Amino acid sequence: MGVTVAIDIGTGSTRAALMGADGRVLFVAAREYRQITPAFGWSEQRPADWWAAACATLHEVAGHARDHGHEIAALCACGQMHGTVLVDADGNPTREAVPLWNDKRTLPQVQAFEAVEDIAAWLPVTANPPTPAWPAFKLQWLRDNDPAAWARTASVMMPKDYVNLRLTGERAMDWTDAACSFLIDAQTGQWSERVFQRLGLDPAIMTPIRRPSEILGHVTRAAAAETGLPAGLPVLVGGADYPVALLGSGVCRPGLASEVAGTSSILTLVSERPVLDPEISNVGTTEGNWGAFVLLEAGGDSARWARRAFHDDALGYGDILQAAEGAAAGSQSLFFLPFLVGERLGAHRNSRAQFFGLTARHGLPQMHRAVLEGVGFAVNRHLRIMERATGTRPEVLIASGGGARADLWLRIKASIYGRPILIPAEPECGLVGCAILSAVATGAASDLAGAAARLVRHEREVLPDPRWQELYSRMQPVFDRLYHAAQEFYDDLDDLDAAGA
Repeated sequence: MGVTVAIDIGTGSTRAALMGADGRVLFVAAREYRQITPAFGWSEQRPADWWAAACATLHEVAGHARDHGHEIAALCACGQMHGTVLVDADGNPTREAVPLWNDKRTLPQVQAFEAVEDIAAWLPVTANPPTPAWPAFKLQWLRDNDPAAWARTASVMMPKDYVNLRLTGERAMDWTDAACSFLIDAQTGQWSERVFQRLGLDPAIMTPIRRPSEILGHVTRAAAAETGLPAGLPVLVGGADYPVALLGSGVCRPGLASEVAGTSSILTLVSERPVLDPEISNVGTTEGNWGAFVLLEAGGDSARWARRAFHDDALGYGDILQAAEGAAAGSQSLFFLPFLVGERLGAHRNSRAQFFGLTARHGLPQMHRAVLEGVGFAVNRHLRIMERATGTRPEVLIASGGGARADLWLRIKASIYGRPILIPAEPECGLVGCAILSAVATGAASDLAGAAARLVRHEREVLPDPRWQELYSRMQPVFDRLYHAAQEFYDDLDDLDAAGA
């Protein structure tokens, strides 16, 4: 297999890379963009921004390949999940901006469903409890609140599917995105007539469900002119960024556990069947298994918020981590609850973030470290939920995502979790996962597990610090009590927001 191109349509940026046959990143280009937040709990982006970033980064990657004599064998995309793009018959978005995975505007639709339905009875069908993240409820909101756009809609797709459409003219949704939509039948792996009928939606607007390693189509002449890619280049169906990153970190068989630390922080345990529990979600994995997961919406996004709020983005993340390193473990008893965009599951999806314990002795170093520790405490709380539901305690976690590059944060997390964290040699696990999918699609590998064994390498193990672990074990119960005590104020804050609006 020659080199391949991987592109990740993320929430904070799009990254395109030239990938070697051994899974190494040979060259990478990136373009940032921001989320649009017109109201509390709302989060949107423009498909036009994704495509512009894709064109710019692919141009750089294609140019690098030409300059170095590389022949590109295939392109595979992964992307942020749940961003619900409505597309007309000509392939154009029917709305300028689309609701993202962390958008909470569909909470009334979810609550209406929960008020009359036995959620436990739906779990064997949907494999997931209802949440505002799922495309199913976003479609209800779009139908009811933007009828003009809804009337022009011919297809529904996810962010990476829209980029694939622009590249190839072909429409599809892959298994990993579809399985986590609240729209499929978990037993058959196909769109569920029962769910569509219950929600008042038409399954005719859904694209075919295909496997991530299949060839979707080929780069059109028009797309070649915009991206610099060769016309006719094979383009894979691809997958959602999170399960593709699982594959690229080596978490591709039952019993393995992962933390994907990106904009959100996601804990996953791979199994052959979904774990049916109202506090746990399930995603389809690239190799056809299920990943039971719990999620903190603002994981890396908490660090991004702190960078913007305290420094107006003038400092780099390395500078912020260095400042946090100067603060003692425990941040002088300062706590940060990292619920900046609410929560996905539970009765308090309208939760808020807060610092607790601020005194005159605290400064930015302690506040930055408290943000890192607060994410760790929140994830550890979710880890215990997962362990109770599955009866399984993973002895090690495999880390991936941007957070896997932050050594201080890894040491903090390992000490809070009380177990080692294994680090892939290549932290861009989503890009590696795309290379693995391309290896199978082009015939360079016979199956995903074999390709992953060859392309994924783990470089080191981060162990808990015994002193930090002892301190954090005393802080965790306080964090948990703060989490529960704050819940009685969230509805009051909603009322105040409404009055202010």
